[in-house]
Amino acid sequence: MSKGLVALMAGFIVLLFVVPFNAYGEAVSGLPSEMSDQTKKCAECHSSTTVGIYQQWGNSKHYRANVGCFECHEAKKGAKGSFEHYGYNVSVIVSPIDCGRCHEKESKEFLGSHHGKADRIIGSLDNTLAELAEGNLGMKTPAFPKGISAAAVNGCWQCHGSEVKVNADGKLDPATWPNTGMGRVNPDGSEGSCSACHMRHEFSAAQARQPETCGKCHLGPDHPQIEIYNESKHGIAYYANKDKMNLSSSKWIVGEDYSVAPTCATCHMSATKDMPVTHDIGLRIRWNNRPVVSVPANETDKKWNLPSANITGDMREANMRKVCSACHNVNFIDGFYVQYNAELDLYADKFAKPGLSLYKKATAVLKAVDGSSYAQWSNKIDYTWFEIWHHEGRRARHGASMMAPDYTQWHGNYELARSFYSVYIPEVREIIERGKNGSPEAQKLAGELDSLLTDILNAPDHRWSIGNEDAEAKAERLRRKAEFDERYK
Repeated sequence: MSKGLVALMAGFIVLLFVVPFNAYGEAVSGLPSEMSDQTKKCAECHSSTTVGIYQQWGNSKHYRANVGCFECHEAKKGAKGSFEHYGYNVSVIVSPIDCGRCHEKESKEFLGSHHGKADRIIGSLDNTLAELAEGNLGMKTPAFPKGISAAAVNGCWQCHGSEVKVNADGKLDPATWPNTGMGRVNPDGSEGSCSACHMRHEFSAAQARQPETCGKCHLGPDHPQIEIYNESKHGIAYYANKDKMNLSSSKWIVGEDYSVAPTCATCHMSATKDMPVTHDIGLRIRWNNRPVVSVPANETDKKWNLPSANITGDMREANMRKVCSACHNVNFIDGFYVQYNAELDLYADKFAKPGLSLYKKATAVLKAVDGSSYAQWSNKIDYTWFEIWHHEGRRARHGASMMAPDYTQWHGNYELARSFYSVYIPEVREIIERGKNGSPEAQKLAGELDSLLTDILNAPDHRWSIGNEDAEAKAERLRRKAEFDERYK
């Protein structure tokens, strides 16, 4: 082993076990005093062969700290995914474990977060769509000789992360690489990709703090957080005052280093006057709005056996309230949470819970009618119900959580009502009729579905739709309308 490499390893040991870290996880001493000979040799070649990468690194804090190519890409001989490169053993992929040699706090938090576990929904309902309904087995690679869906590879995996496969020749399989999905499963077994947010090779904090970074994945019909943010007063304030955001500040404490607007990072990750930076983005989020019905975020942590499972919803809300208090008073914050929680209750009680019960029973009828020919995603009701909760319901909830009224109303609540009453209920009625003309088992289940639908439509939230609105509620609604007409006549 060369003297230079021995010195380098000793430096890393100092970083990991001796060097103190400040509140933001940055080493305050013990960095290499000069660039290593190995990195100098890397730079001699890459300064001409990959000029862009070389210049990005040159603009980074890594460069100023004498941390270079070799320090990040060095790999043990024989390590999965590594290869010999001009006398050195290196790996293309730099995993959170590699980053954690210096950024221990950040790596640990990220590896235990929802972001770091984003790959764990790849086998869910969403991916069934990408592999079966949307895709085929037309993409064949060494790791997938029988084929894999290009829809999953180019869509789901690019945000949630692929399981990077190393082929027999040592190369990374092209179905799984390139990939910077947040929950990527790396050859060393770790989950996560730091470069999902911190773009190589500059790793700029200012870039990672901007909302567009989050918008790579958090956009579109089912989770349009970037569009919601842009519509909200927070987004409006940010784009109007971007030059006052002090994005390159190392400290970047809201209320001290900037006060004109928050970004996604401000609320979910960055420092406040009484909280440090965290790379576990779930610790300020009370509700997980991904499922059919919202659940406390720590319930998902329990399911995934994460250490943050003991951080309760109340504790997470208290953390977010601390962020809000940098700009808003307690009355404003209290009022927001009353409004937000009321929207969650409205969605769950009026649409999600009754809709889910109808879908389960309707699916049972279809299975009895179709027998062995039944296939999920081959019936219209599968898509209608999916869009009700997965698209429209999420938009209503996310819009309320980030104070974007147009998304809450016209992209959320309105579309929920339109789909539920004018599309979903008629489809349920059609399935009832199909069941009544089927086998005895289908007829029995169709009768149960018919009774369930009748009960739901006669419930207080839905009885208006069959011409049976509560008389007292109707009178009160008409009184408010008369007040409105009088005010603006």
